[in-house]
Amino acid sequence: MPHLIDCEIVMHQEIAPEHFRLVLRGPEIAREAKAGQFCMLEVQAGLYPFLRRPMCFERIFPDSFAIVYRVQGEGTRLIAKMRVGQTVNVQGPLGKPFPLRREFEHHVIVAGGIGVAPFPALAEALIRECGAVPEVIVAARTADQLVCEQDFRQMGCKVHLATDDGSAGYRGFASDLLRELGLQENSVVYCCGPMAMMKATHLVCEAAGALCLASLEAEMACGDGVCLGCVVEANVEVEAERMVRVCTDGPVFDTRLIQWESY
Repeated sequence: MPHLIDCEIVMHQEIAPEHFRLVLRGPEIAREAKAGQFCMLEVQAGLYPFLRRPMCFERIFPDSFAIVYRVQGEGTRLIAKMRVGQTVNVQGPLGKPFPLRREFEHHVIVAGGIGVAPFPALAEALIRECGAVPEVIVAARTADQLVCEQDFRQMGCKVHLATDDGSAGYRGFASDLLRELGLQENSVVYCCGPMAMMKATHLVCEAAGALCLASLEAEMACGDGVCLGCVVEANVEVEAERMVRVCTDGPVFDTRLIQWESY
């Protein structure tokens, strides 16, 4: 069962233009959280904004956890104004984590924009649990929107950068760079970012015979599967519907289960 607790803000800093890292002390959540899961943050007391905001775990510590987010709406604008010492009501951990597949030899992370958010925790888990140091592709529109690069490098990961405008690293899409890495059947790819990017990543993996696991992003009202506001079309039938709920069936999915033709 997820916890519903008040968490103290112990750190809050801007790490790139309009991108922030928020660290919350919540031992109950931190002890149970796994890479790929998420939590729901109450933006402020009262009726506006009414809905909590879903945020994945960027790092997980013994008694606290970090969240990386981009300011892109009223909710995140209000979160960005929060200060160290304040408390935030948090529901979590929620959702299914990334499976840690020890049988694969080549682990590749593909992060597009703020989709990088769940991956420092995953990289740490792969190193700790599988003894596997992942190769990482971090992609964004411009160089100043690339985040977490140094975090991955400090873990010993080989990092590739891709930008749409060529201001850092490879000029082009993350999926094009992934294709150049030479995936094989012993490769597993973890991706998160815009749906178009994840669709392209899925197609590269499909052509190479590699497993692809995607963390889907969706607007959520409840976080526990009741409202059906975060459903996406699937290739399998779940409860007589060809839809899956990002919050409870995911957010991590084998990309072969998703109906990518819709995107």
